[in-house]
Amino acid sequence: MSWPQGYGRRVLAEVDSTNAEAARIAPTLAGPEWILGLRQTAGRGRRGRPWRDPVGNFAATLVLRPEGRPDHVALLSFVAALALHDACATVTGQPARFQLKWPNDVLLNGGKLAGILLESTGAAGGGVAHLAIGIGVNLRDVPQQNAVEPQALRPVSLLSETGVAITPEEFLHQLAHAFAQRKTQFDTYGFAPIREAWLARAARLGDRIIARTLRDTMEGTFETIDDRGNLVLLTAQGRAAIPAAEIFFEGGADASGD
Repeated sequence: MSWPQGYGRRVLAEVDSTNAEAARIAPTLAGPEWILGLRQTAGRGRRGRPWRDPVGNFAATLVLRPEGRPDHVALLSFVAALALHDACATVTGQPARFQLKWPNDVLLNGGKLAGILLESTGAAGGGVAHLAIGIGVNLRDVPQQNAVEPQALRPVSLLSETGVAITPEEFLHQLAHAFAQRKTQFDTYGFAPIREAWLARAARLGDRIIARTLRDTMEGTFETIDDRGNLVLLTAQGRAAIPAAEIFFEGGADASGD
């Protein structure tokens, strides 16, 4: 399988953060570029949380120069999540074990395997000049339990849960192809088929969950995601569309990382 056409690739033996590297090099890039860090010294997750990244795990960022309004560009998080699910299913041959947790985490046997962090690196004419899609996957190791936030979903690795051993470089090859295919689908047909495919893989769809925003905490039934990617929660007060929140399942919550 050859590398997907039109995408650049660089592999760094060590980097502070692949998203930070993306911000540094984005203005010099002529097209989309994958950055793989074989070792991250200062990885970070959502809301600036530290992200532990042992050697042998996967830490990469895709830098894009996207077209469209910021709200349309934000939907690429679902494209990336689907591509990540596709890659995991391909390398293991066990697609039923993987689910997607809104907005863009990947679960394996109910535990957290991977997270995605989107960061824009500038504005251009009301749009986004560059977008960094940071992806972290526990290919081999998981954080110690005392390093995981209280109430977080248990961390899992691909190796421990499936027995599949794969290098970061090999995983990048699968992910890059999966993303290129899903991105073409998104560009050609819009968000509708991405949304449908995401919902087919959604964790806890139809179940009661808790959504915690910076200001409020809401509990209700996870009904769907709408055409803007918002979580639609059916609460005692009615239907609520939530653009961003921490999602808590019975028995735990989680936070994304890059």
